[in-house]
Amino acid sequence: MSQTAALDNEAIAKAHVPQATVQGTEQELHNAKGSIDITRAVTNTYDEEPLGKYEDDPTEEDLHTLRRVSGGIQWSMYTIAFAELCERFSYYGSAVLYTNFVNRPLPPGSTTGAPADPNGSIIPGALGMGPKAAQGINLFNQFFAYLMPLFGAWLADAKLGRYKTIHIAIVVSTIAHVILVAAAAPGVLTSGNKGGFGAFIVGLLLLCTGTGLFKANISPLLAEQNRDTRMRVEVQNGERVLVDPSITNSRVFLWFYFAINIGATVGQVCMVFVEKYHSFWLAFFLPTVLFLLCPLVLALNKKHYHLTPPTGSVLQKFLQMFSFAKKRSTGAFAVNWEAAKPSNVPVAERPGWMTYDDAWVDEVKRGLMACKVFLFLPIFFLAYNQMTGNLTTQAGTMELHGAPNDVIQNLNPLSIIIMVPIMDKVVY
Repeated sequence: MSQTAALDNEAIAKAHVPQATVQGTEQELHNAKGSIDITRAVTNTYDEEPLGKYEDDPTEEDLHTLRRVSGGIQWSMYTIAFAELCERFSYYGSAVLYTNFVNRPLPPGSTTGAPADPNGSIIPGALGMGPKAAQGINLFNQFFAYLMPLFGAWLADAKLGRYKTIHIAIVVSTIAHVILVAAAAPGVLTSGNKGGFGAFIVGLLLLCTGTGLFKANISPLLAEQNRDTRMRVEVQNGERVLVDPSITNSRVFLWFYFAINIGATVGQVCMVFVEKYHSFWLAFFLPTVLFLLCPLVLALNKKHYHLTPPTGSVLQKFLQMFSFAKKRSTGAFAVNWEAAKPSNVPVAERPGWMTYDDAWVDEVKRGLMACKVFLFLPIFFLAYNQMTGNLTTQAGTMELHGAPNDVIQNLNPLSIIIMVPIMDKVVY
């Protein structure tokens, strides 16, 4: 949510509320647009400053006629993208092994999970719990890994800040990787008890937790590094162009996504061959080694990062505001957004957490409406999630000619790696 300033809050408070009575304080009437905390309102962003303040400011005509281009990408952004590449290598390089590890039994004569003849028809395995257990564990792994970022975001926003939370995530994930290596040790796999499965589940849960803490904060940390927030006119190769910070952000995250899928693809491709030709323990160990580059890269470049302190959880403030509005609504699905605006609540009756302004309520409402674009995702993931479980199991029943059955999981990241340069250089 933006925290831009100098917008008449009185006009905002009356918008869409016929004959509304403005009950805000004098401070609120001159406060920032969309501020989650009026006690920390910041200065204007460029889009609210008058044109002509700087020599290279675009004119109104420039805004409509000049080609918009990206600004430069700072070195600090590349280091964060590399850290994310290593983390994705470690996570997907480990997760790709789960199906065979759980589904298949130890091959005859094997103590490591790898078949005696890698070119034969025997599939690597360890626990031998069957396809239903493997699919269930894979689905739970994805569910828990996508759930934990909510906690990771709250922890960073409300308590620790992003940089510290990322390092906590690294510690948790490192412990998880070590436990997964131990769960796949030959002595554990051949012991005949349930110790291997128990250690595997503990490692999986910790890895999902670390992943959630990491993923919730690495992207915002990257976004914070783009300090160029002002449009400007430049001459590039003899052409006057408009350098647009929003285009810069789009380009940064397009290549960040490229780095994610490079890490995921290389991790998955390499580890399924290690699993097939050597052992599960080594396939879990190698991602751990690469993952340990994350704290090293981030620590060495900390002085180059722009780091913001925790300013309070947006999620927590949203839940409080939404609950306040819902209690003052009529109907099961109605939400009285106007009731949650500070200007419509007498100062003496306001809860202590109501530090936002009216415009922030409007932004939250628009944000929730925009979330309708995500309604197709459950349908997409019904199909996508088959790739990591059932389709991998099915591939194991086919003629493989020496290829690992779980290599099929790389089709998705490979397609993304192909499409990102096309989207950046051709489409956009």
